[in-house]
Amino acid sequence: MNNSSWRFTGDAPHAGIDDLPDPPSWRSFDDPNRTHGMTYRIRMRDDDTTSDEVELVNAALLLRRPLLITGKPGIGKSSLAYAVANELGLGTVLSWPITTRSTLNEGLYDYDAIGRLQDANLPQHREVAPPLGKYLRLGPLGTALLPERRPRVLLVDELDKSDIDLPNDLLHVFEKGEYEIRELSRLGAEHEEVVKTWDDKEARIIGGKVRCQAFPFVIFTSNGERDFPPAFLRRCLRMTMQQPGPQELRAIIRAHFAQHLQTHPDDDLMSKVEPIISAFLKRREQGDLSTDQLLNAVYLVTQQVDPLSRPVLVESVWKSLSSQ
Repeated sequence: MNNSSWRFTGDAPHAGIDDLPDPPSWRSFDDPNRTHGMTYRIRMRDDDTTSDEVELVNAALLLRRPLLITGKPGIGKSSLAYAVANELGLGTVLSWPITTRSTLNEGLYDYDAIGRLQDANLPQHREVAPPLGKYLRLGPLGTALLPERRPRVLLVDELDKSDIDLPNDLLHVFEKGEYEIRELSRLGAEHEEVVKTWDDKEARIIGGKVRCQAFPFVIFTSNGERDFPPAFLRRCLRMTMQQPGPQELRAIIRAHFAQHLQTHPDDDLMSKVEPIISAFLKRREQGDLSTDQLLNAVYLVTQQVDPLSRPVLVESVWKSLSSQ
């Protein structure tokens, strides 16, 4: 980081922000598949054979079953969805972040009844109403179940935050591979309507029924904060993602900072970060830390900032996830 004119100084206003360095790859928003896909790298066993995680992904693809991944926050659970979509060319990941208020219908589609009512009162629409599809938008789950030749990737993130009924509601949809848009099915089995999808494309719905052709690759993530019903678990493949060790952390760093390593070959970044990796692993034994907290420290090193020499900074960057 040679040019520091962008820095905040607590003094007079200046226009140096245009010189702010490029963001780390995991905080770049130009291409969500590229940035998130980079955060996951194959974890190898000690004998350098393919990891259990890769085996389970391939089994889920073959069996057309959802994959339930449990692990600590920040370990790379959701990133696996982006890696699979990126490697297999399955398009944009359909991401559904779960909250306590999430419902099955929210994941399937949204119907703007109020907007339709308001438009019906406009003078230009009194004789010819706009098509019903204008007021429908498929959710991430509804989009994932559209009939396509290739499976879509659906990420249902932090399912353990959901209402108690949502897991069972989901399993019925995944067992059938279909759902109904009631507002359209009332118009008859032959009625055709064009609706917007979650990823801003168009889909043609006939008779209000949607049935998948290729079952989506579904990843449920969980931080292990609750148990799920046996009926739900029986229909999923389950994976517990372990914390990466030193070798895996080095591989993750090389993947994230590949461009820096290529454009600054004399910087010897990997040698510089060895003490940071050691300090991170030692600190991780004392409290919960996520891999991206290590990456934050490494990024600071690429900007000529040594976090280990600045106690206040390292305490903030590596603050335990379980502390307030």
